[in-house]
Amino acid sequence: MAEHILVVEDDRRIRDLLRRGLIFEGYSVDIAEDGETGLRMARERMPDGVILDLMLPGIDGLEVCRRLRQASGVPILILTARDAVPDRVAGLDAGADDYLIKPFAFDELLARLRALFRRHHTDKVTGTLTFANLTLNSQTRQVFRNEQEISLTAKEFDLLELFMRHPNQVLTRDLIYEHIWEYDFGGESNIIEVYIRYLRTKLEANEQTRLIQTIRGVGYALRET
Repeated sequence: MAEHILVVEDDRRIRDLLRRGLIFEGYSVDIAEDGETGLRMARERMPDGVILDLMLPGIDGLEVCRRLRQASGVPILILTARDAVPDRVAGLDAGADDYLIKPFAFDELLARLRALFRRHHTDKVTGTLTFANLTLNSQTRQVFRNEQEISLTAKEFDLLELFMRHPNQVLTRDLIYEHIWEYDFGGESNIIEVYIRYLRTKLEANEQTRLIQTIRGVGYALRET
């Protein structure tokens, strides 16, 4: 599956250049013209990477970057005309993974994206995720709660990993379908509810507290009550 990139840029010329070039290179692309739209699309679409301008109308790029980083570990490439060292430091401190100055060579942007995805993929393969007293190792595909191992099926593990990579974030049914099953069961299917019930039964054994919360009318979220 092609990486999905969210471009948040208010300059139409640059937006169009990035959209055409990235699609030509095989990426899936979403476009946002301002910070508020970018944050909403990031929540709804869960991109694999974000290209973010700093000079945005409404919510500025630094604040967008901070909020994105609080919500997930998605790779963020800042794209801006600000080339002073304090500006670069501010962007990186806000949570950006890399910083590219306008005007830029499109080949360099592609190289930086590839490097970000390589690093992110390595983190995903070798990293251990922790939330509350729950630990998941994506390399060994083991899950522990209070140091007690929990046996999960392949789909249960994939679903839990999706939640743990996006803690506190509401995941819609459509988004879960897309990331876990990669096809549409149809609006009448209850497959997600079934697997959520399986996960809750296993994670809440021995009177453990509930971590997967139902967000009525929207979806589910990994949150402490």
